[in-house]
Amino acid sequence: MASAWYDIAITGVFATPWTLALLYTLFGNIHASLGLRPLQPLPPEGVLFANFLGSVVIVWAVLRLRSGMVWMGRYDAATRFMFSAAMIHALASGASPLLWGFLVIELGFGILQLLPSERTAPQIPA
Repeated sequence: MASAWYDIAITGVFATPWTLALLYTLFGNIHASLGLRPLQPLPPEGVLFANFLGSVVIVWAVLRLRSGMVWMGRYDAATRFMFSAAMIHALASGASPLLWGFLVIELGFGILQLLPSERTAPQIPA
């Protein structure tokens, strides 16, 4: 359940153009304070895709919190590994090194969500 709360707190900021702008400004300030290259302005399409991501992740996190079903955590782990692959690609392409922190968290939650559970997992709906 901690991963769902993390998703709401962190990814939820991506859900609106206004909160994303605040986060991106914060990342830009961190870059400046660390002597990293300035961040490029986000194009409108980048903002749109970030808003889509934030919206979907919030809904998915609330569903996981409300249901508490083990199989949802397994699917969430798969998503975290897909996000991690995208982050690794972005890092290899020169993206902000701040992504390393998010990558470690995504991989950590993904691994934890694949561990055996003491609860009996209900059957995945067809």
